[in-house]
Amino acid sequence: MSIHGILGEQTTDYPTEYSPEALYPIARSMGRDVIGWQDDKLAVGIDWWQAFELSWLNQQGISQVAIARFGIPASSPFIVESKSLKLYLNSINFTEFGSWAEVQTLIAKDLSTCVVAEVQVELFALEDERSGLLIVQPDGMCIDDALANSNAKVALCEHPDASLLIDDNTDAALQDDAQPYVFYSNLLRSNCPVTNQPDWGTLAVLITSDKPVNNANMLRYILSFRQHNGFHEQCVEQIFADLSKYYQPSALMVRAWYTRRGGIDINPCRVSDIALLPAPSRLIRQ
Repeated sequence: MSIHGILGEQTTDYPTEYSPEALYPIARSMGRDVIGWQDDKLAVGIDWWQAFELSWLNQQGISQVAIARFGIPASSPFIVESKSLKLYLNSINFTEFGSWAEVQTLIAKDLSTCVVAEVQVELFALEDERSGLLIVQPDGMCIDDALANSNAKVALCEHPDASLLIDDNTDAALQDDAQPYVFYSNLLRSNCPVTNQPDWGTLAVLITSDKPVNNANMLRYILSFRQHNGFHEQCVEQIFADLSKYYQPSALMVRAWYTRRGGIDINPCRVSDIALLPAPSRLIRQ
């Protein structure tokens, strides 16, 4: 995966004037070509970006602060490079606006132009309970201790290994009826494909399948991402594709909450049906 742009630069000039040209798009196809699965199946969902360092000036020249959430549809042909978004948001720090609505409208226009799709933008006051940014817990069972009773060493994988999902237990036959499974892991780790810096996150899965989910195998699979170089969105789409291929589920949701870097956290979510799309939320490490 070859990527260029501001993210890979050693030194950076931070703009002090409104600079929409700072936004740098990256084609989703770069990650989806690697996955090699149906693009349309990966385009149902949303990427929530939550920005905690948004500021601008009112017409008195007084700094205003807010929390912002950007909803980028999974069907957009582009994502925005994370560092370029930080630079863009910094570029409005000293720009005067007549209202919060003006700020929201401008950011929505610029982000939509960058990713070539309509981006949802919401601004929240720090005390606004409607933001959904109060800390919550993921639904379902935490599988992080699924290997506690095993003596087998978990090897470091260079790339994600979907074969780890295979259950060799001959008793793990297809069930008569599809069963729902809801679980999560706090052990998701991958690397930025440009800087090689680690990205940490919590992964949550809702899956309905007639093939039983082996928690130990699922955890091994999640751990196989530890040395993988991939953007947040691509990692979630890889997991979504791998689980779809192996479990042939009737319903599937895969989402991740990644920890914040530079005041922004990225939270991709992919679903087999738009009705499964959950509300955005925030976890303890964010």
